[in-house]
Amino acid sequence: MKRSKTMEFGVGLFMLAGIVGLVFLGLRVSGLSLSAPTETFRLEANFANIGGLKPRARVTMAGVTVGRVEAVELDTEWYDARVVMSLDSELEGQLSRDTTAAILTAGLLGEQYVGLSVGGDPEVLENGDSIRDTQSALVLEELIQQFVSTMAKG
Repeated sequence: MKRSKTMEFGVGLFMLAGIVGLVFLGLRVSGLSLSAPTETFRLEANFANIGGLKPRARVTMAGVTVGRVEAVELDTEWYDARVVMSLDSELEGQLSRDTTAAILTAGLLGEQYVGLSVGGDPEVLENGDSIRDTQSALVLEELIQQFVSTMAKG
């Protein structure tokens, strides 16, 4: 079979499209983006245990992604984990002061993310404020250890 330049060009174009598709999927899965950064505002929350929460993890409300975890650091005053979140700017002035933050897990062994639930307080959170009502991560290993220890006693 004789190879033609159009056939070689078509195969090359097909391979290029495949590589671009793989790069796009890799960026989407990793949470990185090539789009221009959107306007955001920052909130902080302290947790006793963050489990496996990592920077760039999702922040959701009612299952909808509304931001990302910007940083996870140790609060040396209280020795808790401080989670800094970057949220969509359209939520600024919309979240009540009694909003709660919980570290949740997608599936049984999936990634961990922060879930926000809005309260009913008329006062709202502003840029740089802290969420006071938090719920730490459920660590599977700790639950198994508690189950085994109660089974051994009983």
